[in-house]
Amino acid sequence: MKEKLQKIRERAIAEIQNSDGLEKLGEVRNTILGKKGELTAVLKGMKDVPPEDRPKVGQWVNETREAIESILAEQTKKLEAEALRLRYEAEKIDVTMPAVKPAKGNLHPITQVRNQLTDIFASMGFEIYEGTEIETDYYNFTALNTPQDHPARDMQDTFYLSPEFLLRTQTSAGQIHVMEAKKPPIKIISPGKVFRSDDDATHSPMFTQMEGLVVDKGITLCDLKGMLDEFVKKIFGKNVTTRLRPSYFPFTEPSVEVDVSCFQCGGKGCKLCKGTGWIEVLGAGVVNNKVLEGCGVDTNEYSGFAFGIGIERIAMLKYGINNIKLLFESDLRVLNQIDD
Repeated sequence: MKEKLQKIRERAIAEIQNSDGLEKLGEVRNTILGKKGELTAVLKGMKDVPPEDRPKVGQWVNETREAIESILAEQTKKLEAEALRLRYEAEKIDVTMPAVKPAKGNLHPITQVRNQLTDIFASMGFEIYEGTEIETDYYNFTALNTPQDHPARDMQDTFYLSPEFLLRTQTSAGQIHVMEAKKPPIKIISPGKVFRSDDDATHSPMFTQMEGLVVDKGITLCDLKGMLDEFVKKIFGKNVTTRLRPSYFPFTEPSVEVDVSCFQCGGKGCKLCKGTGWIEVLGAGVVNNKVLEGCGVDTNEYSGFAFGIGIERIAMLKYGINNIKLLFESDLRVLNQIDD
């Protein structure tokens, strides 16, 4: 028995010393000292040892275990130190190396254009009013001179939430709220999301508008033209001019479509302006007297003009984007190219 224990001890020590890692060392521990290990098997065989020899054999087993555990602890400490050294080596950082610069972010093109428009109109004295995206039929249509049976309702495919409530199709509803709450003079812009059931390369079911409203004494279409001339120079360039074409909107009379001279070709004709030299950018007009009167504004004393800008349209023209969906897909290859 003593020779058997000596052989177990010598073999265990040799395997422990030859172990090249903590995993291998664990395998040796289980082989020798585990529940099914060699030393454990010797203890289970003590029943076959004569009673008078059991104390001596037990002592030999304990001495063997202690010797093996001692060298195991020593080798474990040595391998742990080596593993820590290798980890430190792998994680070593050269603090003298240049830092890795994080990628620089920028605002979304729609946010950039909205901020630019807000700054331009704020510099002209406009205040900002932000309405709600859920509106009543009255504020979205009726108060804007669009009664239930008016054909202008067919111009906009509306998302109705109930017979009374809907997702606003235009930020023009904001001008009614403002005129009901405030007496002239009024000079506001109302930016925000609007919703229409429309979807193609130049239209989206959700897009961003900016409504503008001025109500004061003696306001005419000439004031609108002068303000728009100043606006397009600041957003598209100092050489850009505007022209007004007759149009129709139920809440303005007269109504106009506003074109700008092509800022890419200077009005000579190119792909952007489709050879005409002009680009349509927004709709506007003199506020209809029925709208003013419905809000309690005395039309014998006051008049006004209103305009509506599609922010996505301005962004597409300004940055050369040919599909509105590129503004909503969050493709960094597109967004990283636009940073004003």
